Amino acid sequence: MITETEYYTGGEEAILSIFVPKETVVLETEKDYINDLIAGCSSSKECLSELYVMFKSSVFALAYSITSDYHLSEDCVAETFIRLAQLKRFDPKKGDGKGVILTVARNVAMEIRRSHQNLQQDAVIRNYGEADKIVENSLFVDHLLSFLTEKQRQVVVLHCCSGLTFKEIAKIMKRPETTVKSRYKKAMAILQEKAGVGNEK
Repeated sequence: MITETEYYTGGEEAILSIFVPKETVVLETEKDYINDLIAGCSSSKECLSELYVMFKSSVFALAYSITSDYHLSEDCVAETFIRLAQLKRFDPKKGDGKGVILTVARNVAMEIRRSHQNLQQDAVIRNYGEADKIVENSLFVDHLLSFLTEKQRQVVVLHCCSGLTFKEIAKIMKRPETTVKSRYKKAMAILQEKAGVGNEK
C-alpha cells in the first residue's frame, strides 16, 4: 500500500524507533503496480523483492493469526513468496494482486499448521524473535487475540493490520461479506471487553 511514513526515535542510543504511517493513499495505479509486479516476479528477482518488502508484514500477521507460532509464521512468509514466483495464469489487467498474495498466504498457513498439529498445543511461552523489544505489548495483544476464534482473528488481522476491506476479506475467506462483518463486530466487542475498554464509569 502506498504510504508516506515518519520515524520517531530517541537518537542513536535509543532502543526503540516507532514507525508511524501517515495518511494512506489508495490509488488505482497502486493496484496496477502490484499486479504488474506479480506478473513479473516469476522472471524477475527485483519484482519479487519489491513484493516481499511491501507485503511481508501483512503475510506474517495473517500467518500468525492462524499458526500462533513465530517460527511457523516466518516459514509461511518464505513459502508464500516462493509460490508467488511460481504463480501462473495471473492476468495483471483483471487480477486482484493483494487478494492473491493474502489468499496464497492463508492457504500456506493452513497447510503448515495442519502439518504441525502433533506439536504441543498448550505452549505458554512463545518466541517473538525481534519483537522482544516490545514483548510486553506483544504478549498483551496475543493474550487478547487468544479469546477470539481462529476465523475472528483472521478477520481482525486482515482488516486492522493488512487494511483490507470487508469485501476483500470475504473474497479471500470465501464467505459472505455480511458474515465477515458480523465476525469482526463480535470480535471487536470481545476484545474491548477483555481489554476493559468502556468498563470504567
